[in-house]
Amino acid sequence: MAKRTAFRTEHDSMGTLQVPASALWGAQTQRAKDNFHISGRPMPAAFTRALALVKASAAVVNGHLGLLSPEQSDAIVAAATSIAAGAHAEHFPIDRYQTGSGTSSNMNANEVIAHVASTASTLAIHPNDHVNLGQSSNDTIPTSIRVMAALEAKTSLLPALVQLRKTIDKRAKAIGGTVKTGRTHLMDAMPLTFAQEFGAWSAQLASAQARIDDSLKRVCRLPIGGTAIGTGINAHPKFGKNVAKALAKVSGVKFEQAANTFEGLAAQEDLVELSGQLSTLAVALMKIGNDLRWMNSGPLAGLGEVELPALQPGSSIMPGKVNPVIPEALCMVCAQVIGLHQANTVAGQSGNFQLNVMLPLLACNLDEAIGLLAQAMHALATHCIDGLTIRKDKVAQALDRNPILVTALNPVIGYEKAAKIAKRAYAEQRPVLDVALEDSGLDEKTLRRLLDPAKLTKGGIA
Repeated sequence: MAKRTAFRTEHDSMGTLQVPASALWGAQTQRAKDNFHISGRPMPAAFTRALALVKASAAVVNGHLGLLSPEQSDAIVAAATSIAAGAHAEHFPIDRYQTGSGTSSNMNANEVIAHVASTASTLAIHPNDHVNLGQSSNDTIPTSIRVMAALEAKTSLLPALVQLRKTIDKRAKAIGGTVKTGRTHLMDAMPLTFAQEFGAWSAQLASAQARIDDSLKRVCRLPIGGTAIGTGINAHPKFGKNVAKALAKVSGVKFEQAANTFEGLAAQEDLVELSGQLSTLAVALMKIGNDLRWMNSGPLAGLGEVELPALQPGSSIMPGKVNPVIPEALCMVCAQVIGLHQANTVAGQSGNFQLNVMLPLLACNLDEAIGLLAQAMHALATHCIDGLTIRKDKVAQALDRNPILVTALNPVIGYEKAAKIAKRAYAEQRPVLDVALEDSGLDEKTLRRLLDPAKLTKGGIA
């Protein structure tokens, strides 16, 4: 016989309803839980953490302003801080596809914090009157999204990006002196070193980091204190500025109150901008991932320039086959992040008058994009680039037969004569040097100097 669930009666402005007796939430959370059966996925843990940090900071400020008693402030701070640390996670059940302002999640936090604080302190802590004091969902939720994004970027995304760049730089220093055939249009081109090729990847990541850092300056401007529509109704004049300071103190991130809170409620372009920088990072990473796939291809019938670490069998039917699984996973992550940015672009323009109504979608997509990119970059650094080796014999063989080396002869014998040498070398599958000795009219010493691949990687005129 199924065990019967015990219930208790809760009430809100719409009346009473039954809530599971073990639930820490109240009536408004229960209504939202009943209304939104869409994805089966609650709001991300990182968002709940950020929201709890905002509530704790608000309680600190309201206590200092004398709007809450010291006991009320301490009780709310303790409850919210425990939630920010991961406690009571199961009591935040509301689907991510909910009311566009995120009011359901705000009230979920208010009710759970009030319940925990009241139980621990024996005080009567009210979700709206005390926990939500000086706030509205309309400023609290966009503030929490920015806090979440900034914290996740600084604690997981940027460290993973730096780790990947350092790994690339380390490998470039260790094995980068080898000269290889360059490629444009996937066709043989002038030579370069592995250090130069890896250096381009590193530069891409450095540019991505700079763009993200710049975007975060705007994301860290919080609309807290704007309350319902941006005017700050029912909030102390010092509330928003001081909450931003409190958040900066507890997080170590330079948060500040936005100069125009109307913008922070109605417009989310700073979050769309950050999303765009994540998408741009994904573009860079997909280029790196696909370069690695091409360089590793073969090993016999492809380029076979590098050998990536063998991590797992590559086929259920072809014994001995090993695939570039990490670059493949990376490229799928990049495709997903690029797609999430398209959704964020739509969400960002979904503001009407004084409020954007796709805030939960922005929160969830930013959280997903940051998490995916951070984990994928870590995997690429540790399971792929750190252990790759160069197949010097294959690289040298391709380089010796590269007909494009004749480009270096242009200033000496002219473009057309050099082109004839290149075509003959390719047709006869012979090294360019051998054909040039026969057709260029130059002596071997001069040709070896002009066609030295290592010298050609330095550019200029030989």
